[in-house]
Amino acid sequence: MPDIVLGESIPPHTAHAVSVSLPTWKSNIGYEEGEDWVVGRMSTGYPRFFIHRSIQAFAADIVARVGAKDSNAFLFPTRQIAARCVCFVKARAPPAVAASLDTVHLVLDSTKPAAEALLSLSPTISAVLCSKEAFPIVKQYWQHTGDGVSSRRAEFCHTLLKDGLLRLDDEATTPAPASPKPCRGPKRYQRPSSLDATKATPPPSKLSSDRDVGTGPDTQETSRFLEERFGRNLDVSFVQPAKSAIKRRIAGALRSDSELTTAPAPEHEMESNSRGVVNLREEDIFLFPCGMSAIFTSHRALLGARGNMKSINFGFSYVDTLKILEKFGPGVVFYGHASESDLDDLEKRLEGGERFLALFCEFPGNPLLTCPNLGRIRQLADKYDFAVVIDETIGTFANINVLPFADIVASSLTKIFSGDCNVMGGSAIFNPNGRYYAALQAWARTEYEDTYWPEDVMFMERNSRDFVSRIDRINANAEAICDVLRDSPLVQAVFYPKHNESRANYEACKLPNGGYGGLLSVVLRRPEQAVAFYDAVDTAKGPSLGTNFTLTSPYVLLAHYQELDWAEEFGVDRSLIRISVGLEETEHIVNVFKAALKAAQESSGTQE
Repeated sequence: MPDIVLGESIPPHTAHAVSVSLPTWKSNIGYEEGEDWVVGRMSTGYPRFFIHRSIQAFAADIVARVGAKDSNAFLFPTRQIAARCVCFVKARAPPAVAASLDTVHLVLDSTKPAAEALLSLSPTISAVLCSKEAFPIVKQYWQHTGDGVSSRRAEFCHTLLKDGLLRLDDEATTPAPASPKPCRGPKRYQRPSSLDATKATPPPSKLSSDRDVGTGPDTQETSRFLEERFGRNLDVSFVQPAKSAIKRRIAGALRSDSELTTAPAPEHEMESNSRGVVNLREEDIFLFPCGMSAIFTSHRALLGARGNMKSINFGFSYVDTLKILEKFGPGVVFYGHASESDLDDLEKRLEGGERFLALFCEFPGNPLLTCPNLGRIRQLADKYDFAVVIDETIGTFANINVLPFADIVASSLTKIFSGDCNVMGGSAIFNPNGRYYAALQAWARTEYEDTYWPEDVMFMERNSRDFVSRIDRINANAEAICDVLRDSPLVQAVFYPKHNESRANYEACKLPNGGYGGLLSVVLRRPEQAVAFYDAVDTAKGPSLGTNFTLTSPYVLLAHYQELDWAEEFGVDRSLIRISVGLEETEHIVNVFKAALKAAQESSGTQE
């Protein structure tokens, strides 16, 4: 997918794309610096960092109707989430800034004929209105938690507001929960970026049911309304079957890519699954609007089930996982190397009487693809009474099985599970054999909110039908690219589970037919070579991973721009380039990376 211009969505011409083209090293720096020549050309961006144009337009409309001059609005799907956001800001902002916050709730107008047919969609919106001084703190909550509205929800609900089907609810604002301990955030959140300014949004795309919805004299009108607003891509009667199919795929129990039906799925299907847990049920798998929402809710669930204790972040994981553990609750102990010596240190702490809520880790880690020793971690957890939460996004359950080692397994479905880079999603599995299972399920019965927008569910279900069949090609392509890079004298290091020092830890969880995944990272010997390599590589270039096409990124610049020195303390080089490998023909994609290496060689005048 080459020749995508700066600021264009990836994939191109995709209204709800998850990535955006940053085709040169300089453009990535310009993005982080908020330079207008980059952000002014961005049609979209990664959804938790860049507020989608549809969401911006809806928020601007709400502010114009009910907000103060120069205020901003952040949109959330429920009152409870908006209340948590307000609580987060009040714990961090000066009193005068906190006083600027207001919350408004939009609900269906039950007096309108179409309202009854729309109830099953739960098209509610809660807006947190804030001053420009509070903006960066509210943005922290939006980014870290992943609990903001999706662009498809915003697009649909904005149309309802324009048509008079959503109204302001006069009920009192939901009381905020107890405030978390304040913790100052990094520099990236202390100023609003120009990319957050409201700009015009394209007309909403049409999505909806081609079936009659409801009965009685208003049926024809409501059906016509849904078809006009949704189009023929979403049949609301298939939303629950789609969720069931997604959960069964996540369990490794549903291998069919057949069309959905409304018939109940057979119960025995869950007994035979790639997770090796015969008592796993659909009720043990929870869906979320994005992967970070799954991590955040897992953390909340453990705090609710076990009490207020510090957590452990084991390994150099994705940036917002650490931020969640730092800012929501009593804090975190960070082990950035995920090494045996780190485990030795942790064991000494535990032997000395320290106790922890949970250990959070990725398998493999991002971006160094390091694999922690899950067997030893599980033994320590059982002995010293802490939970284990494993993010399997990069490994994927088609290659590995980590559930036996975990109390909770989380994943970003946005990535390789979807593949098409046009919808967000996340999941969390509660291990039914875990020590805290009953307490976690009790928490979920009262606190879990299913906010996964139906239209996003339908896209995710369709995209994931061929998930398992895509993995073999991606694994093979990644190994082939890895071999090319490892053979080059320009390359200082390649990070990939097959070749890392922690390979034995990966092998302990690898399925018999599994591979080593589709993500790898490379560090060239000189920074100017990295720049030339990145600028020349003929792939899509932007944030995210797990796409069906190869996607390259100077990941450390994007994820840790304000803390590059800190990242390097843990072996994460500022010039590291992360490669998410896609489904291209192997010979073609290998030649793409050979050509990029040649460009890097020519840039420095070196000879192989």
